[in-house]
Amino acid sequence: MNGYDFGAVPSSPVTQGELEMLKATAGFTDADSLALKKAGQILIPQAEAMVDEWRNIIGSQEHLWHWFAGPEGTPDDSYKSAVKPRFVQWVKDLCTRPFDQDWLNYQEEIGRRHTPEKKNRTDGKRTPPLVPLRYILAFTPAILAAAHARLAGAENGADMQAAWTKAVMLTLSLWARPFTRDGLW
Repeated sequence: MNGYDFGAVPSSPVTQGELEMLKATAGFTDADSLALKKAGQILIPQAEAMVDEWRNIIGSQEHLWHWFAGPEGTPDDSYKSAVKPRFVQWVKDLCTRPFDQDWLNYQEEIGRRHTPEKKNRTDGKRTPPLVPLRYILAFTPAILAAAHARLAGAENGADMQAAWTKAVMLTLSLWARPFTRDGLW
């Protein structure tokens, strides 16, 4: 898919050691890794529907869809179409990829693509050059709720929900790094 270049992005300045400390801070264990893979069996087939739910929330709030708008001030449908499959892929990657150097590098790339450093470059668009970190972080409950609802009735659903929550928080912590000044992350 256009713009999905996992494994071919610059290295993250975050080290594997720092990632391990973040995982410890979040309480993300090997058991969570296994639970996340099991969650993927439920979430991956529903990833597009989850992303559609999230996009409906974004589309219903002008202060959120604004970041997907072109210069004329209306949502750029081609940009939204380009972003959607990458968001779906993020769900898949979160459930299936090891949290190794390639994964760490790609989290940095995703974070940068929300900042003036890289926003719009992947798709050659002219939407606002930033998605403010405050909205990315505040959107977390929607991301968690969509997955939690799908995992609720499953065997070991609570374990899968906890693993999903920890994994989302890890990615958001990593996405936040490009928004910070040197030394503050």
